[in-house]
Amino acid sequence: VLVTPLDVIKTRLQAQTNPFSKGKCFVYSNGLMDHICVCENGDSKAWYKKPGHFKGTLDAFVKIIQIEGIKSLWSGLPPTLIMALPTTVIYFTCYDQLSEALKSRLGKDDEHIPVLAGSLSRFGSVTVVSPLELIRTRMQYRNLSYNQLYMCISSKVAADGWFSLWRGWSSTVLRDVPFSAIYWYNYERFKKKMCKEVGAHEPTFLIAFTSGAASGSIAAVITLPFDVVKTHRQTQLWESETLKIPQRACTSTWAAMRKIVAKNGITGLFAGIIPRLFKVAPACAIMISTYEYGKSFFSHLNEKTNQRP
Repeated sequence: VLVTPLDVIKTRLQAQTNPFSKGKCFVYSNGLMDHICVCENGDSKAWYKKPGHFKGTLDAFVKIIQIEGIKSLWSGLPPTLIMALPTTVIYFTCYDQLSEALKSRLGKDDEHIPVLAGSLSRFGSVTVVSPLELIRTRMQYRNLSYNQLYMCISSKVAADGWFSLWRGWSSTVLRDVPFSAIYWYNYERFKKKMCKEVGAHEPTFLIAFTSGAASGSIAAVITLPFDVVKTHRQTQLWESETLKIPQRACTSTWAAMRKIVAKNGITGLFAGIIPRLFKVAPACAIMISTYEYGKSFFSHLNEKTNQRP
């Protein structure tokens, strides 16, 4: 909710300098989740195509509020929340449960625990939610009823099998699993060091916020090439599946990277690093700090409840 305006502004600036053509799609991300937006029938009333002459981020922020109202900064939020809620519930629940299970086997201070728990929990959440992402993008473009959607998915499964619901899954895994491994490893290290320095037994809101922002930034930079490849594949998959635009045979991630480097140089693999950092760092910080605070709050509440006669 808090970082969505950053991506709305980025998308509006992008559409201003390089207008989205009819039927084309782009990836909309708020740092926590991303999804496909499509330019339907050249509709100029769509939030991402509203006219505006913005000189920069701050100018866009002020003008959008003045002309369109503050609500416009949260355009596209509902579909993001629909996907974010189940993903985050599965992700954090699995991480905590796996961490506790691994601590009993490997020891409390083993540095491999956050890497293993983070990787496996993200792998699980991506795998479970992947078909929902495919279903949501189809509903978004075709405006299907639930009955029509059921018939569409049934015919696809009958033709291509159940695995067709997981198209695009591999690209997401290649980005999100390394991100989670790097993120949790650095987060747990930063958290322990900061707690030791201030003499705290458990992380405060500020410690969790700072550790989350730092570890999220590191993970975002290291995994950015995979994010660039995923964006290319996601848009190509959309055009191939929904718009029936023929695409070349699917290539490996490394082949896609080589193609990007050949076309745009090594910097092409790090395209969009600034907006990604502006979204991912605060998103990770807000998410982990509120989660840690909530966990601490309910843990103390449970202790008080159990102590009562």
